[in-house]
Amino acid sequence: MSHLGDHMPIEKKPFGATKEGHPVDAYTLTNGNLSATILTFGGTITELIVPDKTGTPGDVVLGFDSVSDYEKPGPYFGSLIGRVGNRIAKGRFTLDGKTYSLATNNGPNHLHGGLVGHDKRIWTAHPSETPVGPALKLSLHDAAGTEGYPGNVQVEVTYTLTRDTLRIHYSAVTDAPTPINLTNHTYFNLKDAGKSDILGHTLQVNADAFTPVDNTLIPTGEIAAIKGTAIDFTSPKPIGKDLLAMHAAPGDPPGYDHNIILRGPKGQLAHCATATEPATGRKLEVWTTEPGVQFYTGNFLNGILGKHGTIYQRHHGFCLETQHFPDSVNHPHFPSTILKPGQKYLSTTEFRFGIA
Repeated sequence: MSHLGDHMPIEKKPFGATKEGHPVDAYTLTNGNLSATILTFGGTITELIVPDKTGTPGDVVLGFDSVSDYEKPGPYFGSLIGRVGNRIAKGRFTLDGKTYSLATNNGPNHLHGGLVGHDKRIWTAHPSETPVGPALKLSLHDAAGTEGYPGNVQVEVTYTLTRDTLRIHYSAVTDAPTPINLTNHTYFNLKDAGKSDILGHTLQVNADAFTPVDNTLIPTGEIAAIKGTAIDFTSPKPIGKDLLAMHAAPGDPPGYDHNIILRGPKGQLAHCATATEPATGRKLEVWTTEPGVQFYTGNFLNGILGKHGTIYQRHHGFCLETQHFPDSVNHPHFPSTILKPGQKYLSTTEFRFGIA
């Protein structure tokens, strides 16, 4: 390991083991301004240290202290999500005349790749130092039939830490047609890593439309304008301003859990959203090549014991999960999530930090 000033750019430490006894490592990427710790279990971002307006470093993500907590079904803190992020209606889709059945692990629907998605797998780590900063490439072989999906898929996700940015670059190839929709499920709290709620954060999203959903959070297929609705973040506003008026589905706790359709050329890196926190002055810009983003406000956090004894309550973190739309495989007019042999799945999302 080489040194950059006083900082070791990549540090590897053991982070316990899975219940089957597979060792898990934590890689910390550092550049003198930011620091990101990523687990080989689920490619999970378990810590992200960012300075505030006084230059004081602080953690801005929610997470757990142990592998056993990450192994439990739960909130997907910081995890890589796949093979298909978000929901597939009734866990069923038809591709090339064949119907596939997947686990229904979210009411009647399939969510985030199933019972043992990419978030519950051990990834192979390849740390490196690049001209722009330390990087960690993670690779995963997702065999045909895993969680019911067709095709052997080889996935690579590279985290790169530049001066002010954590970049996530996804790539995948397959030997048979398959749906694929990869994302990261980090919960942010720019104030205090989940010790208090995120309602005072201000958010702006570059979007004019969203995908309304049915009672089980499956898109109806409609593309609806956000102007004048509670999900209108075209101008910056506090996340809490209209939050109590929002319910993703009847009976759900109040909050946002919505796929927002982003402006801009698809497939090119474009500004998705900006969040700011007034007390610390921290600002997060999200840039992505994806056509949508799932804005989620931790509506189901209900006294979960997180890192360092922190108790996470409802709305103590928010997610901006860059993605293709939910249930795209059953909506031909949505941007396609089908990857075919000979093609390469490519996606990039950047979390850019600064001071408001």
